[in-house]
Amino acid sequence: MTLATLSEVLQPALEGGYAVGGLVVLGWEDARAYVEAAEAENAPVILQAGPGCRAHTPLTVLGAMFRALAEGASVPVVAHLDHGYTEDECREAIDCGFTSVMFDGSRKPLDENIAATARIAEIARAAGVSIEGEIGFVGYSEGEASAGTTPDEAARFAAESGVDAMAVSIGNVHLQQEKAAEIDMDALRAIEVVTNLPLVIHGGSGVPVATRSRLSRESKICKFNIGTELRMAFGKALREAVDRDPDRFDRLAILKETEAPVCEAARAVIRSLRGPSPG
Repeated sequence: MTLATLSEVLQPALEGGYAVGGLVVLGWEDARAYVEAAEAENAPVILQAGPGCRAHTPLTVLGAMFRALAEGASVPVVAHLDHGYTEDECREAIDCGFTSVMFDGSRKPLDENIAATARIAEIARAAGVSIEGEIGFVGYSEGEASAGTTPDEAARFAAESGVDAMAVSIGNVHLQQEKAAEIDMDALRAIEVVTNLPLVIHGGSGVPVATRSRLSRESKICKFNIGTELRMAFGKALREAVDRDPDRFDRLAILKETEAPVCEAARAVIRSLRGPSPG
């Protein structure tokens, strides 16, 4: 069994100059493809259950599924709750076997965000579970606007919240289909000065691949959340599978044809987070 906590995969990444993919899961087919990709690349992987996934599948099922995949994997697999908005939600994920929770208090005032995150960090630590928090606010493409992370707030949050990893808002945006995010390098460097925590980029699909590679090698960003890019690969493969034989109705046969393309897309993501090969 290679079930791991977030800290167990991010600390080596911080020391080794690479990042780990937080790959957003929507169901069995993509989760299995992500683990297959990680094994093919001999890299750790973070399976993430976000709010959309949880609205479709209960945490009890997701926790069991992630753990089952980890048991058969040859690489470290993290079972991660992404964007848990309440203490109860984070407690439930821990009870369901998740090894990492992300509490999202980023819409709260700073003091409230720190206090709420610190309470959940205490609960998580007692259970041997890692915790990620967010300071600043990462907005949404064609939705809520971002609020950038400031060094002063990052310093306080890192020191007082008890998190093992800190998500920051430095030009990254959720749900971008185009790789158009412009990362504020000055803001990133100022944040790096005030903390030694592994940093996390949400909305990683919108970050140009070359930028992801460079940041993975040359900064404290150790985790990129990738969802939209992989959902697009899944959707394309699914449409092609359906169109290939309009009379076919067996969903297992149809869905099976999504796994190889999604696995290849996930492998490309994982490779990008190692940076280019030497030479």
